[in-house]
Amino acid sequence: MQIRSMVLGQLTGHEAGLRLLKQMYEETTGQPMPNVYRTDRGKPYFLDSPVHFSISHTPRHVFCVLSDKPVGIDAEETDRQVNLALAEKILSEPEKERFAQVEDKHQALLKLWVLKEARAKCSGQGLRGYPNETDFSFEDSRVQEIDGCYVAVIEE
Repeated sequence: MQIRSMVLGQLTGHEAGLRLLKQMYEETTGQPMPNVYRTDRGKPYFLDSPVHFSISHTPRHVFCVLSDKPVGIDAEETDRQVNLALAEKILSEPEKERFAQVEDKHQALLKLWVLKEARAKCSGQGLRGYPNETDFSFEDSRVQEIDGCYVAVIEE
């Protein structure tokens, strides 16, 4: 598995994501990047390629991951302000119990959110309704801090 990031600069998140994906794909495989297709639920993929990928962007950064397994990535800026009332809707009961005990609720909610998004991207199911059927931990090792962002990567 390989993760990279870049600052958006003047590019949109979509433009920067495709540029980073192309660079990573071609460096990794030595081949030109094939066309990107989407499933009926919007998950991007390469047709007839063993390479799986996922892209996420924030207002300032884009992140891309390549893997030989289905993979999902999500990122949020660590300074992003979130409405803590969202926790009631998106956290499962076990997550709510742990959330009630944590001191820095903003950071905890961001970490849980990137895990939930990464899982949804990996599965290809997307977020339907409220993603409150998970049991993630704030200390999950799949969440890293990269370039001022929480980044979660989940592979099948």
